Amino acid sequence: MKSLLQVNDLGKTFTSRSMFKKKQFQAVRNVQFSLERGEVLAIVGESGSGKSTIARMLTNLIPATDGDIYYNGEALRQNRDLRRRLPTFVQMIFQDPFAALNPHHTIGYIIGRPMQVQRQVKGDTRPRVLELLRKVGLAPAEDFIDKYPYQLSGGQKQRVVIAKVLGLNPKVIIADEPTSMLDVSIGVDIMNLLLDLKDKEDLSLILITHNLGSARYMADRIMVMYAGQVMEYGPAEELIQRPQHPYTKLLLYSSPDPWRSAEEEPVTDVQREPFSGAGCSFYHRCPSAKDVCRATQVAAVETESGRSVLCHLYAQGGGEGR
Repeated sequence: MKSLLQVNDLGKTFTSRSMFKKKQFQAVRNVQFSLERGEVLAIVGESGSGKSTIARMLTNLIPATDGDIYYNGEALRQNRDLRRRLPTFVQMIFQDPFAALNPHHTIGYIIGRPMQVQRQVKGDTRPRVLELLRKVGLAPAEDFIDKYPYQLSGGQKQRVVIAKVLGLNPKVIIADEPTSMLDVSIGVDIMNLLLDLKDKEDLSLILITHNLGSARYMADRIMVMYAGQVMEYGPAEELIQRPQHPYTKLLLYSSPDPWRSAEEEPVTDVQREPFSGAGCSFYHRCPSAKDVCRATQVAAVETESGRSVLCHLYAQGGGEGR
């Protein structure tokens, strides 16, 4: 059975030009993953790890430099018709709900206009907009449809963004840090809403976050990224309980835990010079780095069923966690 979404060797290189020279920056490289129907995949990493760049390539907001993206077995790069239909297949919830809504239009117009453009609704969109507002918990819907964004709270704005996305009947929703601009309690409500809609609307979700706690709460699988590469990939609970890559461990232990003993704390004060070469991009921060890590970049190693790690510690049949 085909995966709903399949990504093979995805890469993105940005080029900046000046009068005298051209510079290139490889933001994403050799990324591979799949998304099944009804699944939640979390992409986790710090700022600059390439998470949002991947999201923008999946929605065709920016073109991929390398690799292929497949939706239901159809290749995005070679299929012009798929690119035209893509807004009705995959939609994105952006990080800032305050900037995602046009302040000059009513909530009814903001939600209804994309449905008209993509021909999801014929005629009057108002009944469908009211239905969507109720689905995202904005009730009575009649009190919200004629309001403007400035009249809503942050949590209400994010619900409007979700309603706008649902209006196009997508199969995949990419949520890029959907709770980072909200209070903690409101953020939990938004995560629960997304999980509830996933089941009721038969959706698949990609959650982009820097928070492993949020990923553990929502996701079936987690993909940990650093410097544009996938460091570790596997089932969410196993990855949280038994992290393998040194970077995943540092991410996990960056969260406060009053029951953690001093012996469990990883080494975090590594002092090495950053470098650009053939070796591991995490070498200068890794407490377990060896000379081979500086010299060469290992391929992703399958450590057990459904898990992979990009680390010399697990290559050639040895290493930690075996």
